[in-house]
Amino acid sequence: MATNKLLLAFAICRLMVTVGLTLDPVELLRLGVDGRLSVTPSDVEMASLDFGGLNRAEPLAVHHPASAEDVARLVRAAYESAHGFTVSARGHGHSINGQAQTTNGVVIQMSGGSSEAQLGSSGKPALTTRVAEKLWYADVWGGELWIDVLKSTLEYGLAPKSWTDYLYLSVGGTLSNAGISGQAFNHGPQINNVFELDVVTGKGELMTCSEEQNSELFHGVLGGLGQFGIITRARIALEKAPQRVRWIRVLYSNFSTFTRDQEYLISLHGQPPSRKFDYVEGFVIVDEGLINNWRSSFFSPRNPVKISSLASNGGVLYCLEITKNYDESTADTVDQEVESLLKKLDFIPATMFTTDLPYVDFLDRVHKAELKLRSKGMWDVPHPWLNLFVPKSRIEEFDKGVFKGILGDKTSGPILIYPMNKNKWDGRSSVVTPDEEVFYLVALLRSALDSGNETQTLEYLTNQNRQILRFCDDAGINAKQYLPHYTTQREWMDHFGDKWASFQRRKAEFDPRRILATGQRIFKPSFGLNTASW
Repeated sequence: MATNKLLLAFAICRLMVTVGLTLDPVELLRLGVDGRLSVTPSDVEMASLDFGGLNRAEPLAVHHPASAEDVARLVRAAYESAHGFTVSARGHGHSINGQAQTTNGVVIQMSGGSSEAQLGSSGKPALTTRVAEKLWYADVWGGELWIDVLKSTLEYGLAPKSWTDYLYLSVGGTLSNAGISGQAFNHGPQINNVFELDVVTGKGELMTCSEEQNSELFHGVLGGLGQFGIITRARIALEKAPQRVRWIRVLYSNFSTFTRDQEYLISLHGQPPSRKFDYVEGFVIVDEGLINNWRSSFFSPRNPVKISSLASNGGVLYCLEITKNYDESTADTVDQEVESLLKKLDFIPATMFTTDLPYVDFLDRVHKAELKLRSKGMWDVPHPWLNLFVPKSRIEEFDKGVFKGILGDKTSGPILIYPMNKNKWDGRSSVVTPDEEVFYLVALLRSALDSGNETQTLEYLTNQNRQILRFCDDAGINAKQYLPHYTTQREWMDHFGDKWASFQRRKAEFDPRRILATGQRIFKPSFGLNTASW
């Protein structure tokens, strides 16, 4: 305890010297953060990095909250301080461009770790996943990882409806962006499957919000990039959990045929379960080495797929990835249902690859591949990812200009592409999507490898991302960044378009001193911090 108090005193002094904090140290002790406001090198180092590996920003201190009230106390201290300091919430640190970082304040470590995050004074979790089995929802701590939410709900035979491809992300983190995967065409993104939130605003107020209560905050926070508040609890919609998954991949050489089949499959979202697939994604193959990629090892090495023998149009193949969920009661009919759906598709004959596996194993497929890459030292490298929403009307032009043009024949990572239905997205949220009924996610998930190949360097891939964005601008393709990153407010205004006015108004209402999530570089704090680097 004595060591904790010395560290706390040091952190307070550092805050006072750096940003002019006028709060009395004794008063800060009284806030209940004793032992959880850390300046230990390991905590500071962790909070200064993220998955992207493109930015480093060392915070003044790291806070490990014991409860939502702990979060509120710290934010309120920042808000009421004469000179103020910034506060950034960090989940699993899976951002790409330092969105959860700050150099002028405190990072709140919402997800677990070596410190006693989420633990109350009794040593018990302040909020774990609580499942209301009969009401089909779960109350979840904002820093909880989706993999742990899944494990908790499966004990009741239930599971969330909508997912991300990678489950080791925090609930608050994905809800602050949108949360998408191959189920989004059917259930919408994760932000459309939330009943209620507890949020700590930039004033340090802990508020419960939903469509009926504090609805402006509710819709603003969902997809709000952390600008209006920190999610401390989310009430997530559940459904009956499937037991197994039929996982299918088929190949195309013609892009128009590929997208036509994808769009047909997502048009079935209103059909009974037996007459549609449960998951629809796809990816682009411009490099034979990426037939099997880090997302999963699927195609059989005994039956290798050669791009040169199949790709007649620009040297590119397209893979449709689909699944059918089933359990004991439907196992007898799954073959017939899959066969009926596949008959409507026009993929290359003899290129169907199928496997069956438990539902949990399918959802956790990326993590299993992650462990393999970690063992080879190929995971902790820079990740200059680029994620775009591209309108359906321009997706063929994007294919010609990017997949068959800018990328050449090397990609350094998977390229996902799949369509979604705009009517499954709530326009009242803060998320921006193209103004068309169907739009595509294009995700270039590249890794900068130290392999001696100049096409895999961070500089090369970053410049290529700029080329792609410039191509969209020059061609008038109104693509929108998902997990957006800009460096000027003008660019942010262009990104939000018609939503900018409401976004700015919500910021003024819920975070008037602009102390939250400054790593997004949307709004500069209203007090005298050095933001020249913006």
